[in-house]
Amino acid sequence: MFLAFLFPASLAGCAVGPDFEAPVAPAVERFTPEKTTSPGNGQQFREGAEVPDRWWTAFRSKHLNDLVEEALSHSPTLEAAEAAIRVARYDADAAKGALLPQASLNSNSNYTFASGDSTSTRVTQQAYSFFTKQVQISYAPDIWGANRRAVESLEARREVQIWQKQAAYLTLAANVAEAAIEEASLRGQIGATRRVIVLEEERSALLERQFAYGAVAGTDILSQQSALARARQTLPPLESRLAQQRNLLSALTGRYPSQAIAETFELSELTLPRDLPVSLPSRLVAQRPDIKAAEASVHSASAQIGVAVAARLPNVVLTANGGASAFTLAQLFTPGAGFYTLAGTVAQPVFDGMTLLNKQRAAEAELAQAEARYRSAVVNAFQNVADCLRALQGDARAVREARIAEATSRKFLDKIRSQQRYGDVSRLAVVDAQRAYLDASISRIRTDAQRLVDTVALYMALGSGEISSF
Repeated sequence: MFLAFLFPASLAGCAVGPDFEAPVAPAVERFTPEKTTSPGNGQQFREGAEVPDRWWTAFRSKHLNDLVEEALSHSPTLEAAEAAIRVARYDADAAKGALLPQASLNSNSNYTFASGDSTSTRVTQQAYSFFTKQVQISYAPDIWGANRRAVESLEARREVQIWQKQAAYLTLAANVAEAAIEEASLRGQIGATRRVIVLEEERSALLERQFAYGAVAGTDILSQQSALARARQTLPPLESRLAQQRNLLSALTGRYPSQAIAETFELSELTLPRDLPVSLPSRLVAQRPDIKAAEASVHSASAQIGVAVAARLPNVVLTANGGASAFTLAQLFTPGAGFYTLAGTVAQPVFDGMTLLNKQRAAEAELAQAEARYRSAVVNAFQNVADCLRALQGDARAVREARIAEATSRKFLDKIRSQQRYGDVSRLAVVDAQRAYLDASISRIRTDAQRLVDTVALYMALGSGEISSF
């Protein structure tokens, strides 16, 4: 009897609805209109090179490596993403149960006390028990592939969750790296700003002495006091931002702000990666998490069309009941107590107010929406990479000019100091030259940090980072 239920499964050949085909990579050969040129000044692009899994090690900072690894190990965001993958997996496994026969055991015991038939004026009453034990089996052959399409859709949703975890993985690593670079930049700016304040205070003292001898006007004193106040005003925001960066790094590693991290960062401890991989456009489509998640969403939406189409076709359900019934438990096992029922039903929707047709149309519209979102994800990804390439090219020029400005200011300061030793210039001129040099140093610190941040952005735009086992 059980084989009779499995036989109709052979009828389930193909599944209705479109079969998913992965989108073809865009027919473009590069990310920018012209051939991308290396930024130079310490960095060069390697077209077609593979992006390393642990790309943050390219900065050669043990503190950064330790902090990223800690963040990846203790992040509640990644834990939530992992749980979402398990939910999707269990949903898909649960849907697979519809592909198999369903069986249940039923036991029914009744005790009845009822009035009996009477041929006289006296009514008789009877009491009796009735026991039923049966097995119920039902099977809906997946003739049109509705169940298989439903499983296919859920498996694709699981793939979406996998790629979303990969995106969270990549984003977390990039956020830690950018926060560490920002901390290093702030420390450098704070140090230079404090030196500027010292020089402004020294310049104020010199002007006040000169004013006492009538060498300068009172407006010069007021102007310098204003400059000193402005220099002092820039320090608290920098210190506040540094404290916030420390809080951010603690949060990224899964800690509370009160549980401060031990690692601190200076720009001198971070090495600028020299060779930067630039994936081929076709490779970008295959490795970037948001694109792969969008592709999986297209797959899920495509399978839902098959589910909607199958709902409009005839549905076959086979059922069988077998068991025994008797007035006593002992009689359940005697000959003649057994019974069985075999039944088959076919249901075909005839009129439903176009409900099922509109559901199919809705599924088709959702597929069109998913395909549009996929194309949007690809376009945005190519834009991200192109923006990063342009930014790094601009950073190289900015760093070059900032270093020239710093070096020129340093040479000027050395010359002024040399002239001071021979009495050719005043101490005030030396202070001015020192302030100009420190301002140039702050600008150079910012440009160096921005170049490091844009390097991190390129790794992120390329969709790098390993996928852990799921």
